[in-house]
Amino acid sequence: MKLADSHCHLNYKGLAERQQEVLASARGAGVTAMLNIATRESEWDDVLATAKAEPDVWATVGIHPHEADAHAHVDTAKLVERAQHPRVVGIGESGLDYYYDHSDRERQQGSFRAHLAACRETGLPIVVHTRDAEDDTLMILREELGRGPFPGVLHCFTGSDALADAALELGFYISLSGIVTFKSARALQDTARRLPIDRLLIETDAPFLAPVPNRGKPGEPAFVADTCRFLADLRGEGANELAERTRLNFHTLFEKTLACA
Repeated sequence: MKLADSHCHLNYKGLAERQQEVLASARGAGVTAMLNIATRESEWDDVLATAKAEPDVWATVGIHPHEADAHAHVDTAKLVERAQHPRVVGIGESGLDYYYDHSDRERQQGSFRAHLAACRETGLPIVVHTRDAEDDTLMILREELGRGPFPGVLHCFTGSDALADAALELGFYISLSGIVTFKSARALQDTARRLPIDRLLIETDAPFLAPVPNRGKPGEPAFVADTCRFLADLRGEGANELAERTRLNFHTLFEKTLACA
């Protein structure tokens, strides 16, 4: 089984201290590609350094919506400049989080639009974080796509069927994390059953959201295999086939991974 973890944080506490062990475990589980996600500017160098050192790891540059207040200086030009590196294959994660409101909503929206403009300019996909902000997320995506196309993915999807349908209509991918394995995630499981396989990605969001049977542990990219097996059973598909298709989807969306593999 060959897998891609489309969203992890290898430089976060809990993984960074044992990064080589974590990477070896992931490779042993069949993970052939990992996308190391940035959430604040101070992480960019470390996230990229890991991607430069490891041939199966790539990086993004971006500002999480929680960090929008502290990163008003990170504009489209800065994102575009840093995205020129061959190991940077996506922009984000960025988006809107109205659940915690750690940053002003207008600043979140402005930061999100700056990231989407960077995607238009570079052709790189946007990695979208959205929580309790479906209407505004879709409004901004539609408006910005009206100014020019860009690809993208809704990461760690836990939203409504309406959000899933709208994202698919916009040409986006949807990425499922270990949350889909939780007993409490019945609605998400219903959505997961009907997502088209050619738009599906799997992620860990490590070190968070470890799937069953690893709940309570720090998440690791290796655990993407458990989520894949759960999803395959849920959807009535073979685990190897689902792993391969989602891996190919990862490289299709993050096309730059093929150029620098």
